[in-house]
Amino acid sequence: MSETASPTAEQNDSDPGRQTLKGSAPVRWPVFIASLVGILAVAVWTLIAPKQAEAVIGTMVAWVSNGLGWFYISLATVILVFVIYLGFSRFGRVRLGPDHSRPEYSTFSWAAMLFAAGIGTDLMFFSVSEPVAQYLSPPVGQGGTVEAAREATFWTLFHYGITGWGMYALMGLALGYFAYRMNLPLAVRSALYPLFGRRINGVLGHAVDTATILGTTFGVATSLGIGVVLLNAGLNILFGLAIGIGAQIGLIVLAVVMAAVSATTGVDKGIRLLSQINVILAIALAAWIVITGKTGFLLAAIVTNIGDFISMFPGKTLETFAFSDADEWMSLWTLFFWAWWIAWASFVGMFLARISRGRTIREFVLGTLVIPFSYIVMWVSVFGNAALARVRSGDQEFAETAASGSGLGFFSLLEQYPLSGVVIGVAIFVGLLFYVTSADSGSLVMGNLSSSLRHVQEDCAPWLRITWAGVTGLLTVGMLLVGGITALQYATVIIALPFSIVLILVMISLRKALRLEARRADSTPRSGPRVLAARFEERETWKTRLARATHYVDMDEAHAHLDAVVSPALREVAKELNERGVPARVHTDGEADHSAVQLTTDSSQFPFVYRVQSESVPVPAYGGRMVGGRDEYARLEVHLSDGGQDYDVMGYSTTQLIHDCLDHYERHLEFLRLGD
Repeated sequence: MSETASPTAEQNDSDPGRQTLKGSAPVRWPVFIASLVGILAVAVWTLIAPKQAEAVIGTMVAWVSNGLGWFYISLATVILVFVIYLGFSRFGRVRLGPDHSRPEYSTFSWAAMLFAAGIGTDLMFFSVSEPVAQYLSPPVGQGGTVEAAREATFWTLFHYGITGWGMYALMGLALGYFAYRMNLPLAVRSALYPLFGRRINGVLGHAVDTATILGTTFGVATSLGIGVVLLNAGLNILFGLAIGIGAQIGLIVLAVVMAAVSATTGVDKGIRLLSQINVILAIALAAWIVITGKTGFLLAAIVTNIGDFISMFPGKTLETFAFSDADEWMSLWTLFFWAWWIAWASFVGMFLARISRGRTIREFVLGTLVIPFSYIVMWVSVFGNAALARVRSGDQEFAETAASGSGLGFFSLLEQYPLSGVVIGVAIFVGLLFYVTSADSGSLVMGNLSSSLRHVQEDCAPWLRITWAGVTGLLTVGMLLVGGITALQYATVIIALPFSIVLILVMISLRKALRLEARRADSTPRSGPRVLAARFEERETWKTRLARATHYVDMDEAHAHLDAVVSPALREVAKELNERGVPARVHTDGEADHSAVQLTTDSSQFPFVYRVQSESVPVPAYGGRMVGGRDEYARLEVHLSDGGQDYDVMGYSTTQLIHDCLDHYERHLEFLRLGD
């Protein structure tokens, strides 16, 4: 067995929200070069020999579908069950951060960001295209029937539903837990620390991050490919722009240029504001369809769709169509969507982790599974049922257009509503902005994955973002030349396979880390009564104690105490441990001013960590008046391997601090004993 998810001195950072580092994050060159070469090789191959690439990709996807289709179906279901289990088990109370941490965003703001995460140009595309395609050509049974119509919307909700969000939730949980609670870097390799220990910083970690970038790049390229096809169709209807690879390359170049502008000029906040406006416009677009269309039918259909999803989901989640000739259908639909979700898992998982610090696992699971899917149910039910109603009314031309995958179906549907020109214009704007922000955020995530981030708020260098934006654009062009959206779908099914193994390891790793945390919690009652009592082993008068409690120091005083008292005390403990055969060392953070001191035992399996770090917090207020006449003061808070302990040791003497450290060390020994 290897080490648990406990940070070493070199891996630990002080409070990431307050840390300031000069310059961009250093590039992780082995990961960057390996993933760049791999993606460029595929992109150049598709550009030079598109026919050969199409044939090879077709052969490979047939092999994956026939031989490993069951694997994708099973994995997606296992991940969903695992995430739900974590949310409703005893682990649901664990926070993504120290026990005393609280959410950085209000519940409303957090829900709004989760809500926005469910929107994209691909949802606009498939909300019309898939229900019509499933209605005309269902996986089994006769097309064009009432049963086919009900299943058509179900399949779309199924492919965009909680199964995929379970994959996002898994990666978000793992990244948030190890970054915020265990003080490890915000990287996929960190999620495997309980399994492989410090080896994640070597070749193994590079391989994991490379597989992540490959999957993410193809996932983003697929979304961009679908986006350019949809936008090309909308611009054709509104402005007569010819549909073809020329116009689509132009749109890809636009996305790359916008990503470059965002990286070099710092317009991310402006794009974020536009994205928030875009969410409102998207909801208004759906409301317009309901109000000006068949309102009663659409509202009734939404209720029916929800009921069908609840009743049909348990039976369909493990459906492999083993006794039906539906291999091609599986490749184009369920396997593609599950592979697509897998490819995007790290991308969206990082976003979910960044906005969820301080939330419990239960809150996180419920939020990520319910809130985005509620939007998807609304959108798919409105546009999907509106499209089905038009097809069932006898509009065969629209049926063929919508099912063709040209992107014209969505805008053709909008043409039948009042103020169609304005509505289509709004839809194009919504799709364009979602398309550009996908390219921009995708390049940022891939840049971060190929960098050594020093804290969770840090981002990669601008040139790295531009590089990944350009490479992704080139790959998108190549795949469109090979076979359009179908080629992108097939490539995603293939490339997601390596990262699916990573997801399995993440589940095992997260489960192991949480079980170790439960063992620590179980060990607390046995050693806990001494912990608080020993802090005042060296007796002090009550007036001295009160004076210390109400003395609000500044950061300079806190750093001075770290140097004069904390560091010598921990070095005494480390010296004594080493003399007793327990390897221990003390590490000091900070350049000019020491911001943290940490003692670590170099255990081969479960190291003990006692860390004292300075943090700036608001001064308590009484009657609206700040005590001490200042807004903030400095605390010296204790952090262990399982996070912050929410108490201040500023003013402790050397003896008091040593006893406090030893109290926690005794608790650690009890934890190790329980594991024997």
